[in-house]
Amino acid sequence: MPFELDTGNTAWLLTSAALVLLMTPALAFFYGGMVRGKSVLNMMMMSFGAIAVVGIIWVLWGYSMTFGSDVAGIFGNPTEFFGLAPLTDDANSLLAGSGVPALVAAGFQATFAIITVALISGAIADRARFGAWLVFAGVWVTLVYFPLAHMVWGGGILGAGENGIAAAIYGVTDGIANVAPIDFAGGTVVHINAGVAGLVLALIIGKRKGFGKEPMRPHNLPFVMLGAALLWFGWFGFNAGSAGAANEVAGLAWVNTTVATCAAMAAWLLTERLRDGHATSLGAASGIVAGLVAITPAAAAVNPVGAIALGAVAGVLCALAVGLKYRFGYDDSLDVVGVHLVGGLVGTVLIGLLGTDTGLLYGGGIDQLVIQVVIALAAVIFSGVLTFVIGFVIKVTMGWRVSEDAEVGGIDLAEHGETAYETIAQGRVIQEVRA
Repeated sequence: MPFELDTGNTAWLLTSAALVLLMTPALAFFYGGMVRGKSVLNMMMMSFGAIAVVGIIWVLWGYSMTFGSDVAGIFGNPTEFFGLAPLTDDANSLLAGSGVPALVAAGFQATFAIITVALISGAIADRARFGAWLVFAGVWVTLVYFPLAHMVWGGGILGAGENGIAAAIYGVTDGIANVAPIDFAGGTVVHINAGVAGLVLALIIGKRKGFGKEPMRPHNLPFVMLGAALLWFGWFGFNAGSAGAANEVAGLAWVNTTVATCAAMAAWLLTERLRDGHATSLGAASGIVAGLVAITPAAAAVNPVGAIALGAVAGVLCALAVGLKYRFGYDDSLDVVGVHLVGGLVGTVLIGLLGTDTGLLYGGGIDQLVIQVVIALAAVIFSGVLTFVIGFVIKVTMGWRVSEDAEVGGIDLAEHGETAYETIAQGRVIQEVRA
């Protein structure tokens, strides 16, 4: 059957791609406001650097490794669509059934790879060399993100195909696993993946100087609130765009994204109020992101009431989880683990309970829950092991950390030769550095 262009669906995917791309600069505001004033530019540059590195790699071999012909169930053939030049619009292209050109589908998926890498940077704020980060971004997206995305979405072993883990556990019918894993827009591929990577890097690089002994408060909470608002706006492209068409599935994802986020924000604020006596703006912003993360894998699998329940659970658990770094002594600077890893796990696993078609609470039995736990654990192990190898190699070769003087004096000035908020004294130092 020949490809037939659907201009409405194509317009929606182009719009969604633009919305998701906006999420990375939004993340730069969100993360930038959360760090100290001497680190804000470096923090924002890590997000922008991810755009530069991953955007190029995606076009060259990333799309091919994600959606190319399967190799051992782990990754796609990296040369099949090298440079995107061989992409054609036919019945087998990525969103051909929705009438969306292959190049548009490829552009939409590029934005997911970009934001996933950028998310990791929050775990290592205030202490990582910019050059080391850029090298990590290119290697990690190639060896971790592309393969995991292929395994889940591209026909690999964590998907619904007859050669996948789900098929091995529960069998197949007409080439499809009888109980198919559900990751609508990236609970495993994006959030669990980034959360685990952030935890591993935080352990490899070590704590910031003064962590747990001196206050490291956000320097600009309006930036944090602005970033959260823009992330929420962009997330409609992330989730509703993942329907692949402007249809009722996109509408359900849009509504679920809204109400889950509202519930998570309210639950986070309530948790703060009961625990600390205050409902904070940082808590509101963090609750927004926690809800967005949790609903991502489940956006088309639950109904709006289920989305509210899922968001509320995520808001409470993520609010509690962000304090674990003090109990266990790892310095996840901006709570990538507490929000993205925990939120991604909550959203992925609760599909097994709240999914309207196969969830346990809707009479579907325990099978979907088992599959969701299996794919979540597989993502944790895969991302954790490979991230450790990549991070350790960078540590022993080029080194991760800036000098102690640079960390104390300001990583912005040391790494970029500039500061966000320049005083007269800082101006003299900058001139000396540039001279």
